[in-house]
Amino acid sequence: MRDTRRTRVVLIVLLLAALALIALNYSDGSNSVVRGVRNAGGSVFGGAEHAASSVSRFFSGGSSASSSQVKNLQEQVMRLRTELGQEQLSKADYSELHKMLQLAGAAQYKIVAASVIAVGTGFQQTVTIDVGSSDGVKADETVVNGQGLVGEVTSVTPTTATVELASSASSVVGAAVSPSGQLGWVTGPGKTNGGSGLMRLQMLSSQAALKTGEAVVTSASVKDKPYVPGVPIGEITKLVEVNGALTEAALVRPYVNYTALGVVGVVIVPPKHNPRFAAVPPLPHPGPTVTVTVTAKPGAHKPSSSPTPTTGG
Repeated sequence: MRDTRRTRVVLIVLLLAALALIALNYSDGSNSVVRGVRNAGGSVFGGAEHAASSVSRFFSGGSSASSSQVKNLQEQVMRLRTELGQEQLSKADYSELHKMLQLAGAAQYKIVAASVIAVGTGFQQTVTIDVGSSDGVKADETVVNGQGLVGEVTSVTPTTATVELASSASSVVGAAVSPSGQLGWVTGPGKTNGGSGLMRLQMLSSQAALKTGEAVVTSASVKDKPYVPGVPIGEITKLVEVNGALTEAALVRPYVNYTALGVVGVVIVPPKHNPRFAAVPPLPHPGPTVTVTVTAKPGAHKPSSSPTPTTGG
């Protein structure tokens, strides 16, 4: 703004008006003229103040209400996400249970279904499941899931059991190769950083010939302990040549993902006859009839009825 004569005149007029208003504010209110001017000024400036105050209250109050609404909506979203996650987990459990029933039905095992509730941290690879002696589970029994061999029960309490995984370095499982039926044994890879997770198969007979793509299952143990026969272990992916070895060896990719175990089953009654390779995937749908016990735990999701497969043709 340029300092012109006209500008100075306007500033002087405004200053005089301000002084006059101040004088009126402190003057005697009994004079009707003075009172009228004061009321008029109060109406103008009071309205402006009220409007400013209303806007301020709107933003402060609105901000508080908006914050409360956002918080409530966030809580609702979290609750819905939790419910959705539980429903998806429940459906995943039922799907895994159905696959396990198909496998057990094909091999004619009687199993007790369970859930993995803890993972061991020691040298041996172990998990804890939520069934125990009160559910008919004993030590040295086979544990399976919908894909194949999980491991063996090593210890039991009334309500839980410890399972050594077949992937453990100390695990040795008698095995049979499809379709020849040649026998050998499979050892777990153990915990290795950056390892392939492949098991190692060593054959017993020097006459045994292996091919990639062949399936490997458990062979019969003495009195079916710790492993019942016919449980799928994995598929041969690579032949291993060892100088001076008398028998063939191979690497086996397990059917089971040992890092993502959920629903499993303990075989409490072995099959009457060796199922051989009847349970090797892919399994037909639906599978044969099988008996399974689903133990309900507090707070656990439970199907309305046990999903037992019907007899296939």
